[in-house]
Amino acid sequence: MKYAPNDSATGAGRRDAFRSGSEWDSARWHPSRPVPDTEDAEDASGTQDAMTGSERAMARPKGQQHGDGPRSTRTKVAELRAEQARQAQRRRLAVVAAAVAVVLVVIAAIVGIYLTRGGNSTQQAGGSGVQPSVEKAVTTVPAQTLASVGKGSVQQWPQAVKAKPITAGGKPKVLYVGAEYCPYCAAERWSMVVALSRFGTFKNLGTTHSASEDVYPNTATFSFHGASYSSRYLSFVGKELTTNKRSGNAYTPLDKLTAAEEAQIKQVTGGGQLSFPTVDFGGRYLVSGSQYDPSVLQGKTMEQIASALKDPNDPVAKAVVGSANTIIATLCKLTGNQPDNVCGTSTVKQLQRHLDASS
Repeated sequence: MKYAPNDSATGAGRRDAFRSGSEWDSARWHPSRPVPDTEDAEDASGTQDAMTGSERAMARPKGQQHGDGPRSTRTKVAELRAEQARQAQRRRLAVVAAAVAVVLVVIAAIVGIYLTRGGNSTQQAGGSGVQPSVEKAVTTVPAQTLASVGKGSVQQWPQAVKAKPITAGGKPKVLYVGAEYCPYCAAERWSMVVALSRFGTFKNLGTTHSASEDVYPNTATFSFHGASYSSRYLSFVGKELTTNKRSGNAYTPLDKLTAAEEAQIKQVTGGGQLSFPTVDFGGRYLVSGSQYDPSVLQGKTMEQIASALKDPNDPVAKAVVGSANTIIATLCKLTGNQPDNVCGTSTVKQLQRHLDASS
C-alpha cells in the first residue's frame, strides 16, 4: 500500500494513525524504495548508529575522546594532589632527620667533654669506673720510675703520731677521709692509689673532679666512694664525706664515718677540726692536706695525668710519684717491710730514714 501526503485534517489524522502503527520509521521511508523487512531495518539502524557514534567521537575535542571527560580531569587533579602530599611528607621527614642529626652531634660533644674532663661525680649513683688504660698506668708504675723519681717534688711528709696502733682483721688499718669537691683530696688520691697498689688491689675505683667553684677547679681524679681494697698486708678504707655538687651553702652528703672511724680520727688529730684530706696510717703516721701542689694537675685529663707517670722527668710524675714513694715508705713501716720486693729497695730505705729523722 502506498501513502500520498494529504494536508487535510482528515489526511493528517490518517497520517498520524498510520505512523503510530508502522513497523518502520517514516523518516527512513521513501515512496520510491521498497519497505525493508524488520531484520534489515535493524541492521541498517545499527550500522547507522555505529557510524554516527564514530563520527561523534571524531568530532570531540582532543582530550575528551575515549572517556577523557570531566571524570578523567578529576583523576589527574587527585593524582597531582597526592604527589604534592608525598613531596611535603618527604620534606617533613628531611627536616626531622636533620634535627635528629643535630641532637646526636650535641650529645656526642657533651659525652666527649665529659670523658675528656675525667667525668662527673657519678660514683654517688654507682656510676662509671676508671678507664682500664688509666687504672693500669696508675696501679703499675714501673719500679724503675719509682726509683728515678725518689722523693720528687713532695712538700709534706707523713708525720709520726703518738696513738694506739689501729688494726682491722689483724692488719694495720689505713683510713682516708676526704670529699669529692676538695682539690687537695683530688691531688692526694693519685699518690694514694699509686702507693697502695704496691701492696694490694683496688676494685670499683670511681672517677670524679674537684668542685668547679673552688681553687684548682675541676681537678680530674679518682673517688674512693664505693671502692674496695684487698691486701695480704694492709686494710684500707676510703670515705668521701660529700660530693662535688652544691646543696644550699654546703655540698651534698655522701659517705658517713662509723663510730669506730670517728674515734680513730679523733685519736690521731687530738679531737681538733677535721681538715681534708686526712689520712691515718694505723695510728702511727698522719697526713693532713695534699703532699704536693695541686696546680700541677690543672687542665689535664685522667688519661694525660696517668700517661705522665711513666716519665720520671715530668712535673706530674715528680709530684704524684714522689708523694707516693713517701707513702710506700710509711706503709712499709706498718707491715714490717713486707713485701720485700716493695720495701727492700734502696729508695724505700732512704725515705724511711727521712721518716725516722722527722719523728
